Amino acid sequence: MEKEPERCAIRIIAENRRGVLRDIATVVAEHKANIVMINQEVFDSGPCTGMAELYFEYDLGDDSDRDQLIEDLNSIPSIRNVKAYQPFGHIFGSRVIIIGGGAQVAQVALGAVNEADRHNIRGERISVDTIPLVGERTLALAVDAVARLPRASILVLAGSIMGGEISRAVERVREAGIPVIALKMAGTVPEHADLVVTDPIQAGVFAVMHISSKAVFDINRIRGREF
Repeated sequence: MEKEPERCAIRIIAENRRGVLRDIATVVAEHKANIVMINQEVFDSGPCTGMAELYFEYDLGDDSDRDQLIEDLNSIPSIRNVKAYQPFGHIFGSRVIIIGGGAQVAQVALGAVNEADRHNIRGERISVDTIPLVGERTLALAVDAVARLPRASILVLAGSIMGGEISRAVERVREAGIPVIALKMAGTVPEHADLVVTDPIQAGVFAVMHISSKAVFDINRIRGREF
C-alpha cells in the first residue's frame, strides 16, 4: 500500500509585495512538497503594517526535509519569519457545517456537539460550525460556499422552508462530494438531500456519526430515506 504523505503547516510573515508568493512556491516545489491549502491576510494597521501573513498546508515528499525547507524559506529576502505548526486537520479535524434558521440550527448543533464530544474524547477531531441565516439568496450563497470550506465533511440544512436556488446549491455541494442532511421541512430541499431527518437533535447526531472514523453509520447505505 502506498504511504500517505505527511501533512505539514507553515505560517509565514513576509513583505506585502509582488513576487513573494512566486518565491515561496518555488522553494516549496524544489523540496518536492505539494501545497494543498493556502490562506493570506494583509496587515493594514498596527506594527505589522505593510506585511502579510501567509498560512499554508502542504504534503511533504518522501525525500523532503522539513527543517531544510523552513531554513530555505527563511533565506528569501522578503520573508521575516517562518514557523511550523500542526495542520488544522490534526487540531480541529473534520467539520460539520450547519446552516439555516436560528432555533433549528441550535437544536442540530446540540445533537452534533454532544455526539462529537463522545467521539473526540476517544481521540477523534470533529468540529461543528453553525450560521443562522434567512433569505433564499443568502442561504444559497452560504450552501455553495460549503464546497470551498477547508475540511468541510458534511452539511446539515436546518430550517422550516427551503427550495429554489437553495436546492440547486445543494446539488452542487453533493457533486463536490459533501453529503447533505436536511430537516423535514416545506420546500424542495428535502428532495435533493441525501437524508431527511425529522428530529433536529438526531440530525446532528447522524452528521457526526457519518464523518466519524469509529462509528458504523454511513449515509451512503440509507441515501434517500427519511427518519
